[in-house]
Amino acid sequence: MSFKTDIEIAREAKKKPIQEIGEKLGIPTEHLLPYGHDKAKVSQEFIESIKNNRKGKLILVTAINPTPAGEGKTTTTVGLADGMNRIGKKAAICIREASLGPCFGMKGGAAGGGYAQVVPMEEMNLHFTGDFHAITSAHNLLSAMIDNHIYWGNELGIDERRVTWKRVLDMNDRALRDTVTSLGGVANGFPRQTGFDITVASEVMAILCLSNNLEDLQERLGNIIVAYTRKREPIYCRDIKADGAMTVLLKDAMQPNLVQTLENNPAFVHGGPFANIAHGCNSVIATNTALRLADYVVTEAGFGADLGAEKFMNIKCRKANLSPDVVVIVATVRAMKMNGGVARKDLGPENVQAVIDGCPNLGRHIGNMKSFGVPVVVAINHFVTDTDAEIQAVQEYVASQGSEAILSRHWELGGEGAEHLAERVVEIADSGISQFAPLYVDDLPLFEKIERIAHSIYRASEVIADKKVRDQLRAWEEAGYGHLPICMAKTQYSFSTDPNLRGAPTGHTIPIREVRLSAGAGFIVVVCGDIMTMPGLPSRPAAEGIGLNDDGEVEGLF
Repeated sequence: MSFKTDIEIAREAKKKPIQEIGEKLGIPTEHLLPYGHDKAKVSQEFIESIKNNRKGKLILVTAINPTPAGEGKTTTTVGLADGMNRIGKKAAICIREASLGPCFGMKGGAAGGGYAQVVPMEEMNLHFTGDFHAITSAHNLLSAMIDNHIYWGNELGIDERRVTWKRVLDMNDRALRDTVTSLGGVANGFPRQTGFDITVASEVMAILCLSNNLEDLQERLGNIIVAYTRKREPIYCRDIKADGAMTVLLKDAMQPNLVQTLENNPAFVHGGPFANIAHGCNSVIATNTALRLADYVVTEAGFGADLGAEKFMNIKCRKANLSPDVVVIVATVRAMKMNGGVARKDLGPENVQAVIDGCPNLGRHIGNMKSFGVPVVVAINHFVTDTDAEIQAVQEYVASQGSEAILSRHWELGGEGAEHLAERVVEIADSGISQFAPLYVDDLPLFEKIERIAHSIYRASEVIADKKVRDQLRAWEEAGYGHLPICMAKTQYSFSTDPNLRGAPTGHTIPIREVRLSAGAGFIVVVCGDIMTMPGLPSRPAAEGIGLNDDGEVEGLF
């Protein structure tokens, strides 16, 4: 059986002018700033005018730990919202923008797939409206101004060995992880060791996604700690006097992007922080805008629920005063088999026992999400190789966990294939049974917050941290940062810090390698294990298969 590729399906989309999509949400044409015919930014003036509108219901789509078998979180997000609109509900989508690194690397784009996609797919996965370029420029302006300040006399007394602010690039490039700058003599400044992160790991990205408006943005940018003096006193971005110019560079990027699904339903695509080193959610301003305009908003959080959803609850909801009404956990029969020990090449044949053996990973995520007081529905993202017996095994297991698993065929059928899922999610959202509460309170000590996540979400037996880490956490508490939430940075492939430990492990340890203060974004990053903030390309990067065909159309994106 042959299927059209995602890009072929997207190219056949019958898109409507973006003004018509805006009309569905009541956005006047004059408040849409068009980028071509099929994408636009929503003006800050309009966003300010609707801040007192009644909020709609918020649905979070998350997933089991990612596997090479594929889960389809974004595809399910899109299909669910299309399904809601098909049953007569006013629904919108909020997702992140795609990074060029994964697009040209191994993961691919971030626009959904099959007949549950957001379009224009090519532009969304490439330069889009230039937001990531603006973030890259703002970040690197600060980097340049730090080195320039040191060159012209270093009035602030920056210790060149303690400059913590790197540079960024929106590309996977392992050669730039560790670099030396300012070689070549006196005219080029003072040589020092530094490096590059990928743009989605920038604190500027996290700040943009957590800011409510331009004033909030500039204040947060000013709070970034960029270096320390020899007396270990922090140097802030505002001390370098870069916050104003950075805000100017980010002025347009702060405005949410409006596009559409294949079924011409509204989708806000804005921001894209990493889900391990940052909080992995689309922007607060896009989510709040959508909630003021639609009756139901379907959003997603990066990677599995142990990373993205936990941070959505404990960081984004806390910062933005959000409260999800339903959590949808995406799972596939194929992924259950992999968690049950089946190799990727053997996923095709029916294997009910392997499905059952792999279900505890799903069960752990169900229990974790329920611990936040939010009702949970499981969406089984259908693959053509799934058998009735395998699907039934998942549904029976989920029922034993006090939840419900619904088969959804949105990849194949679009919104029509997700109608049953949509009906059930709407019913639960409207019931008002959600009693959302974060996992920990603000004034809990930082190390106890880390332990709470490790014990409650990962089911670890202990957290290991040396004296240097514990002393640093106590110092930040004394400096007034003890109220900040925790952003755990660990592998997405496991509840543990071992990417090869699938299923639902218990009794493992969580070793903390280092902690970082993101004072502007407003969270503490806790690095566990080996986390790359500048990924490398695989042996056969996706870029090898991307190009233009004879008609000048993009080929090879996925």
